Amino acid sequence: MAPVKTFGERIADALVEDGLISARQVEELLAQQKKEGTRLLKLLIEKSYINEMDMVVSMGRVLNTPPINLARINIASDVVNLVPKEMATIHKVLPVSRLDNRLYLAMADPLNVLALDDVRRTTRLEVFPMIAAEKAIIDKLNNLETKTSTMEDIIKDAQQQAVLEAEADGVVVSTINPDDITEADLKGATEEAPVIKLANLILLQAIKDRASDIHIEPFEKMVRLRYRIDGALMDATPPPKNLQVALISRLKIMSNLNIAERRLPQDGRMRMRVGGRDIDLRVSFLPTVHGEKCVLRVLDKSNLSASIEKLGMDPETFRRFKAAVDAPHGLILVTGPTGSGKTTTLYSALNELNNPDYNIVTVEDPVEFQIPGINQVPVNKEIGLTFASALRSILRQDPDICMIGEIRDEETAEIAVEAALTGHQVLSTMHCNDAAGAIARLDDMGIAPFLISSSVILACAQRLMRRICPVCKEPVNYPAKMFADLDIDPNFFAGAVLHRGRGCERCKNSGYVGRAAIIEVMTITDEIRKMVIERKSAMEIAKLAVSQGMKTLRMVALEKAREGLSTLEQVLLLTSSQ
Repeated sequence: MAPVKTFGERIADALVEDGLISARQVEELLAQQKKEGTRLLKLLIEKSYINEMDMVVSMGRVLNTPPINLARINIASDVVNLVPKEMATIHKVLPVSRLDNRLYLAMADPLNVLALDDVRRTTRLEVFPMIAAEKAIIDKLNNLETKTSTMEDIIKDAQQQAVLEAEADGVVVSTINPDDITEADLKGATEEAPVIKLANLILLQAIKDRASDIHIEPFEKMVRLRYRIDGALMDATPPPKNLQVALISRLKIMSNLNIAERRLPQDGRMRMRVGGRDIDLRVSFLPTVHGEKCVLRVLDKSNLSASIEKLGMDPETFRRFKAAVDAPHGLILVTGPTGSGKTTTLYSALNELNNPDYNIVTVEDPVEFQIPGINQVPVNKEIGLTFASALRSILRQDPDICMIGEIRDEETAEIAVEAALTGHQVLSTMHCNDAAGAIARLDDMGIAPFLISSSVILACAQRLMRRICPVCKEPVNYPAKMFADLDIDPNFFAGAVLHRGRGCERCKNSGYVGRAAIIEVMTITDEIRKMVIERKSAMEIAKLAVSQGMKTLRMVALEKAREGLSTLEQVLLLTSSQ
């Protein structure tokens, strides 16, 4: 008699039948599930084998429960209020519509009998469950919570307040010169309701939209507000010009900075709690002709990969990367342009190594994410605490593992190489175009080739590739001539269906939601060490590495496009130099 399959295995079988995953992938996940005890459905999402919406559709078919895409519907407030917010958050449920005595309820888990009973008892209605993605339910609940206060409402409140004050004083409202405002005026303005609401709304909207940066830019007659979402800057409803100075001052107060200083750049940090998550923000103010420009970097710890397994590497590339991370000593370099996720990859490696057996110390400029169990040192050039001086002191602290935020100069490079040669594991980043370029960069800095070949055990190159929006994802056909012009073998995509995002409300008509790392991993083999000592070019080293099994950024990006994770346009944008 065949063993009874678990619910997760039944879902996996349905996904295989629908052609969304392969039987081989299911076998790999079952083996990992048996080893780690993790739920199969959770592994499917973590491995990026499937998006949540496809999972929901297959689960609905197995459970005979209709799926629903919450991103495409608007829900009346009287329906939402039928279930208390606290109950909806705990049970991951959301009322969708009501028809007479029937309540249609979106649920992350339609088998949750306790949730169904609680909703029935509270609403006294007949509940009909529908299945939806857990993240979609949480996003919708957060969206409904902040929907009552919009930028337009705040602008209207501010205008009404200005008119009322003007009428009471018998004066006409005019533009105020920022230089004429006193510190007392600023403190008073930052406590006004419109300013507080405006600052909170800007920050909450950034977190809801998964923005990595917030740009508040003053111009002569307006203030521009932009969010960087998935690497692209997008305009948002601008705040009113008359609240510009008060808004900047409010953000300074939240960052514990001097609101009276408006002539010099200032940097600070702030922390806020949203939806049970701690969000850190790194804040920078820069004086311009029309006032201070403010840029806030959103540091959301939930975006950190808990382990290197979640970086999305193929099995062979992962094996090479894991072997280097587990090595007792040596230098690991991650290269790429600013904003390509290098630091996040290093943090993932540190999370893998973080245990009481090791003394782990980092030196960063600045410390972006604070990780329990790791000693993190912030660079402070004003007092002489540079990467090199901090690293030199760290080596007197009996470290096992060191992480350097970036190797920028010869002195830092020399100390990093010496540390790797004396039994320490050193992780760092550099600004290069590819993995082989890291070797040439160290050579340019004046590090002797024999030291490079002896210390470096792994070099990586990384980019962040935008993911296709799962809501508006659709097949797309490219002409054969395009593959020829781009030097792409059309047989590479034989049997595969390429996709793109059409554009919808969920992705703000961009066609993309989220990003995935593409990583080129070059293991330093004996043959490559010989070429390094002979000072061969980066191109020659890269060719040898490819012949030894290394996948270049272009190869990895093309595989992501073939899997339907991203588009051919993203491949060309990120790897045009290869």
